[in-house]
Amino acid sequence: MKMINKIAAAGLGLLFTGTSVFAQSLDDAKKAIDAEQYQKAKSMLKNLTTTQADKDENFFYLGWVYAKQEYMDSAKTAFTKGIAVNPKSALNYAGLGAVAHVEKDNSTATTDFNMAISLAGKKNGTPFQYVGLGYLLPVSGSAVGPNGSAVTPADANAAIAVLNQGKAADPRNIGVLIALGDANRSQLKSNDAYEAYSSALAIDPNSPAANVAEGVLWEYADNISGAVDQFKKALAANPNYGPAYREWAETDLRAAKNDPTQYDAMVKEAADNYKKFISLTDYSPETQMRYADFLIRTKDYATLQTVATDLSKSKSNLRVYRYLGMAAYENKDYATAQSALTKWTTEADPKRLIPSDYLYLGRTQIALKNDSLGILNLKKALTLDTTQVDIYGEIAASFYGLQKYQDAAEAYKVYTDKSRKATLNDHYKEGFSYYEAFKTQLIAKSSNPNVKVDSTMLTQADSAFTYIERKLPTKPIAAIVYFHAAVKDFEDSNDRNNIKGLAKPYYEQFVQLTEASGINDSNKGHMLDAYIYLGNYAEFKDKDHTKALDYFTKAKAIDPTDARVTYYFQTAGKPSR
Repeated sequence: MKMINKIAAAGLGLLFTGTSVFAQSLDDAKKAIDAEQYQKAKSMLKNLTTTQADKDENFFYLGWVYAKQEYMDSAKTAFTKGIAVNPKSALNYAGLGAVAHVEKDNSTATTDFNMAISLAGKKNGTPFQYVGLGYLLPVSGSAVGPNGSAVTPADANAAIAVLNQGKAADPRNIGVLIALGDANRSQLKSNDAYEAYSSALAIDPNSPAANVAEGVLWEYADNISGAVDQFKKALAANPNYGPAYREWAETDLRAAKNDPTQYDAMVKEAADNYKKFISLTDYSPETQMRYADFLIRTKDYATLQTVATDLSKSKSNLRVYRYLGMAAYENKDYATAQSALTKWTTEADPKRLIPSDYLYLGRTQIALKNDSLGILNLKKALTLDTTQVDIYGEIAASFYGLQKYQDAAEAYKVYTDKSRKATLNDHYKEGFSYYEAFKTQLIAKSSNPNVKVDSTMLTQADSAFTYIERKLPTKPIAAIVYFHAAVKDFEDSNDRNNIKGLAKPYYEQFVQLTEASGINDSNKGHMLDAYIYLGNYAEFKDKDHTKALDYFTKAKAIDPTDARVTYYFQTAGKPSR
């Protein structure tokens, strides 16, 4: 942090020195926005809205800076003033549409976006550019924005449609082309994104923004060297273009994950590049929050808590409490985590809250032994935004750790059905959770006949275990086979004389696998169940008393006191038989 502060101080010195001599032109402000020097841009634009108060563009770009920083009320105020100056300001209507979109007021967003398009000149692509970017907000930089949300296909498609209109109206508008590439990239439409970025670079090969955008595309394709080359081209054109260093840092992180042998070196390089990004912007609270997002990805929660604590003292943006709460939880500082997350979730605009806010609050409350409130917040996270399917995996894991198996099963079901990140272990936990939830209901019914037993949970468990067995690249895993057998056992008849044997092939396979690897303390309980099931099947279904005796003898060797074993040897297993 000391190093960052020194770099930042130097950067701020340059900023304030430079501001006094900069010509306060709109072009200068737009360049500052492009370089993500938002404080500098706001200072210029506030001056311009006073000295050139009759120009609606000044109000639009001031509002756009506020929108990029998620100060939507201030953004809306600036756009409204711009329309007051010029009732036919296409840009300011695009801005109002962007605010409405972020606030999920889709009707107003559509009305304002349509007004912006109708007011745009026949050869002016810029209003189309910002309508398209409005659909992509609050996403910035890469495909995921500061609040963790990704661009939905519907928003991306709307952006692509309007940006193509802008491209037709103004084919050489680089801003339109880069935005079009970003919209396509957000949906992994790499060929379309590449075509848009290449068109922008054909017009201006030295465009820092276009070079960085194409570099991010190569990063997505795991072409690390290609990505770095593009960032270097951007910096050759403008050595002070901070976003190039930020995306270079993101690429370093991706490279670290792809090559564990280089992990430490690449994470260090990523941190160094991010510090360069900070030094070239303005070290504003918003920039520090971008740094906080970076620290989350590097899992540097100690530094994150320090940064968030410093930010909380300025009270400039309530979102710092999200970072503080997350970091404090990961650092096991649960009291601080609960205080910060409670403040964030109760005082922030509900539209700014995302599932992970309630996930971390719930986890924190559970860590503080307040399970009932914790579970309520985990469930709230589940219902907050069903489009963010990856969060279901985290929520399911939390319920699983609490042994809340029915809740865990339902969350795992959504996660394994919809997320590309679900692993076979997630499918296993889904199946096990459904099995345990059914078993819990069955036990409860034995003492309370009014309890309803949901047999569909067995079907779901069966499906999960079957999926794993089909996907396993090598031989079956004994534990999975055992639980699949247990599910089939529940599905079978309770009448031993009419047993269908649904579990028989699974228990036989489990016995074969376990006898081959060896019976030990971790599996002998499951082996006991398997021997007893197979013994009962041989005794009552096959009428093969010799085989039954063999299985029960093996069961007796594991646990001679088991009630099922002693019953057999007292009745059916008598030698006289």
